[in-house]
Amino acid sequence: MEIKRLGAALGAEVSGVDLTSELTDADITGIRQALLDHLVIVIRDQKLTPGDLVRFGGHLGTLTEHPVFPHLAGYPPIVEIRNYGKAQSVNEHWHTDVSFAAEPPSLTMLYAVQMPGVGGDTQFANQYLPFEHLSEAMQEMLRRLQAVHTGAGTARLAGKDASEAPSSVHPVVRTHPETGRRALYVCRAFCQSLAGMTTRESAPLLKWLFDESSRYEYTWRHQWRTHDLVIWDNRCTLHYAIHDHGDAPRLLHRCTVAGDAPR
Repeated sequence: MEIKRLGAALGAEVSGVDLTSELTDADITGIRQALLDHLVIVIRDQKLTPGDLVRFGGHLGTLTEHPVFPHLAGYPPIVEIRNYGKAQSVNEHWHTDVSFAAEPPSLTMLYAVQMPGVGGDTQFANQYLPFEHLSEAMQEMLRRLQAVHTGAGTARLAGKDASEAPSSVHPVVRTHPETGRRALYVCRAFCQSLAGMTTRESAPLLKWLFDESSRYEYTWRHQWRTHDLVIWDNRCTLHYAIHDHGDAPRLLHRCTVAGDAPR
């Protein structure tokens, strides 16, 4: 197994591993460590069936079902992500997956079944760095705050009743359970307000945090190829799916690994 950095802030390519074969304990340990070190990893040229994806994902933890979107027939952990046009793009915003759940997923796996000839990239943002670059006074203040995350917008996009969408309150700064590093844990897509404050009171600070969390120097952009598998750590990253490919076909299979309550 070889690991090559792809971005200054985050991102690495893992090569020398075939995910359709029997993986050794050393393989799994290496992949896990690469995720902790680089936050996002790319494993290219993997011709994975849905069964292969589920089987590999099981090595990383317990796979979960999406609380809103339907799953691929016969494979409950897999959600199909298709291009239905820009007007129905559901991921064109900075977010961490399903943060409105009480225990959001720890990892996301996204496998490229079919990609457009050009476009359809995904941006990622390291959330350790914006927190670590803040003043001590700001860090201390943020560590006392919590934010309300809601899935109402996701439910509406899926054609479901937004009033029944889940919501949760999580710390604005979470501590990674494996690395011990602190990261911002807010996003434009799901953060409704700061806990105990009105939406109006929350808006200025949240907007500032959203802007800080996605500064260019904290990001890296992945240019997809068919048969790429990209895995990222939801506990310390944000991502943004860029819809610049018109009606060109784009199909990905998505799985998530169970996580714990942010602390």
